[in-house]
Amino acid sequence: MGAIFIYTWLSNALQAEFDPIKPIKEGPRGRILLIRHRTTGQDFILRSFTGNGAVYQKLRDYTCPNLPVIYEAAAQGSSNLVLEEYIQGDTLGFLLQEAVFTPEETKKIVRQVCQALWVLHSIGAVHRDVKPDNIILRGNQAVLIDFDAARFYNPEVENDTQILGTVGFAAPEQYGLSQSDIRTDIYALGVLINVMLTGQHPSRELVKGRLGRVVDRCTHVNPQRRYKNVLRLMEAL
Repeated sequence: MGAIFIYTWLSNALQAEFDPIKPIKEGPRGRILLIRHRTTGQDFILRSFTGNGAVYQKLRDYTCPNLPVIYEAAAQGSSNLVLEEYIQGDTLGFLLQEAVFTPEETKKIVRQVCQALWVLHSIGAVHRDVKPDNIILRGNQAVLIDFDAARFYNPEVENDTQILGTVGFAAPEQYGLSQSDIRTDIYALGVLINVMLTGQHPSRELVKGRLGRVVDRCTHVNPQRRYKNVLRLMEAL
């Protein structure tokens, strides 16, 4: 009853106090809108999607400069509404259309993404969709967004109940081989590092030198051979 009340309250408040500005993204599972508060003129992101929104609800209690602020999150059955901070900036995906990054730029950005993931992993969540389009550069600050595919790790489950993620960045275990855990995100980070430096997936062109060895370890098929956590990866960088 409480969850339904909160969902209804949030839905009514969004209609009464906000105006839609423009759609950001729309897909089979939901949509993302840019909305504006009528009184303050402040812009926000509204996510409306079908699935598990438990990670968004948990993130309301946490703040990190490399994560968007989650102001409200409510669920009614499998329907979710999330009101979050609007991050102004370009995605890495957009920037990579023009040029690759230098090793120093790459290490700086990936360290910040690791800091965002450290918060997620510390609450028992796995992002499961780390990729250039889900990282926004706000000035010199990297912000990891989009937790629609995120889930909490369940030690009693052998594999993921639903296959989510992006081809090329999704780890082998996301295809039903085993359950996703924090090393799933480390796999995606390895692919991300390589794409930022070469523009290519590591299976096509592995970056040379020490960073190539870092990428190789991140993207090992066996999760146990990858870095144990993002702190170890930050040390390696």
